[in-house]
Amino acid sequence: MSLRHALLGLLADRPASGYDLLKLFDTSLAHVWPATQSQLYGELNRLAEAGLVDVSAEGPRRRKEYTVTEEGLKELRAWLVAPTQQQPQRSELLLRVFFFDLATDEQARAVLAEREQRATAYHERLMELRTALEDEEGPLTSNGLIALEYGLRRAEMEREWARWAAERLG
Repeated sequence: MSLRHALLGLLADRPASGYDLLKLFDTSLAHVWPATQSQLYGELNRLAEAGLVDVSAEGPRRRKEYTVTEEGLKELRAWLVAPTQQQPQRSELLLRVFFFDLATDEQARAVLAEREQRATAYHERLMELRTALEDEEGPLTSNGLIALEYGLRRAEMEREWARWAAERLG
């Protein structure tokens, strides 16, 4: 997935300004594809230059509202059904695990306990988000809940793995 496709997907739901998109991004897609304000606005400009979005309205303080074009929808739909590319994973935690023999068991357990705590806190934040979304409707919400479930299950797996790994040490 790219920021390009994330923005096209959000704009396929409804026209929005860069500010509106940033707020929506922060409350939904940022959990799976984080982006900064400068990245978002830069990508909106590139989308407009490529004819994938139009500026449909301009307001005070140079506020622009963007709408996805037919060409943008065509690109989004092609991306949705294209085979996904397996991305190489990088994990600083797992890299550290490979070298735990250079630390004491206590130090290694502390690293794992910290991961367990982070996974627990993340799981709790996602549960709060799920509760907040229970009364919402629409395709972004229903599909977002499916993605949210993935995050919940992954956080639970990380908690269980951290406990298991700590037990395996020394």
